[in-house]
Amino acid sequence: MIAPTATAITPQPPGRIGVAITPDDALHYLEALRAWRDQRRGELDLLDQAALNMPGGADSATGVTGDVMLSMALWKAVADRYDLLIATWDSGRVGQAERERLATLIWGRLDATLDPRLAQRPDVPSSSGALAVSLPEAMRLSDALAASLRMRLSLDTSDAEVTGRLRQLRAQLERVRDLVTAEPQESRDDFSRKLAKLDSRLSEMVDKAKRGADVGGLAGPLEADAARVERDLIVGSATRAAAARSVTRARQLRGELEARGAAIRDLAAQCVAAVKPAPKLAVPDVDALGPVPATASQVDAYLARLATVSRAMNLAHAAYSSAMDEREELRGRLEAYAVKATRVTGNGSGADAGKASDDLGELFRRAQNVLQAEPADMARARALVAAHQAYLASRSMPSDSRTRGTTT
Repeated sequence: MIAPTATAITPQPPGRIGVAITPDDALHYLEALRAWRDQRRGELDLLDQAALNMPGGADSATGVTGDVMLSMALWKAVADRYDLLIATWDSGRVGQAERERLATLIWGRLDATLDPRLAQRPDVPSSSGALAVSLPEAMRLSDALAASLRMRLSLDTSDAEVTGRLRQLRAQLERVRDLVTAEPQESRDDFSRKLAKLDSRLSEMVDKAKRGADVGGLAGPLEADAARVERDLIVGSATRAAAARSVTRARQLRGELEARGAAIRDLAAQCVAAVKPAPKLAVPDVDALGPVPATASQVDAYLARLATVSRAMNLAHAAYSSAMDEREELRGRLEAYAVKATRVTGNGSGADAGKASDDLGELFRRAQNVLQAEPADMARARALVAAHQAYLASRSMPSDSRTRGTTT
């Protein structure tokens, strides 16, 4: 049998997200976190070795290999976040902003990418393969897995450590109690019954230990059951939090699309009144999608439909905006050509210059009338602006060039 090692104790995290942590709390937490990281790594090495040495070889170890790999991934996610915390801490040279960032790093979601196969496990709350739990939750998940593995691999500790194990069980059941109070009503009763059974078993163990009985054999199963309940509660809490974020995001996106849709419909009405032919793109109505659903699976599909509506709105917006922009662009070009025409014809003399001025003036008035009409005939407007431009370009050529062109 492999020599046992002391169990890592998860430290109590300070503060909460958005609130700056005091320097003393940050220092003590980082020290405890480093100790947890190092001790848990030693435990995992022993558990990994025990799994490899199980009687029966690889076939018998198949059932625990996945949990060992997941435990390693959780440890790596925590270790990576510890490195970021140490970099932010910078040996205590932290101001208000850095201390708020420390709180965010502790309580924010771990974005540690897991093995895709592990990300699909039902006991790993994840989204697109990313670990969707905070640092304290990841450490408690690691605790639960380590306790379960110790029991399954029969890594019993010595009698001298039974008192410490009982103390850790008490702390674990208190964490479970806090998690149960946060459960929704439909699942709270079930978890309350499980907690009551765990409490009863722990009380019985404590009484036996006081009478001098050997309770080492009872501690392992209780640790495994308590770890399983705590893991289920953590996973459920993280899943509900992710679903709540999705619902909030869906409601926010729906509100934004409702406002955009109304504005694009106003733009479409203005475009139809301003130009012809106008684009004929329908602006989707978000109300047709119905209300935002409450369940996570339905919210994901709803978000996909909202994304489709958003793309359709983008196309409609671009089409109607382009039509309106073209009218304004033609108006601006015509005004610029008129200014240039005044300069070109003003430099000329004689009947030819006067006729050119009259012709350009007539083309300008016709184009201007078309562009000011409601709705503006864009085909005629383009043709008239182009004719004005071509006539002006011919008058801008040197006299001998125009003469050669006429002779030819």
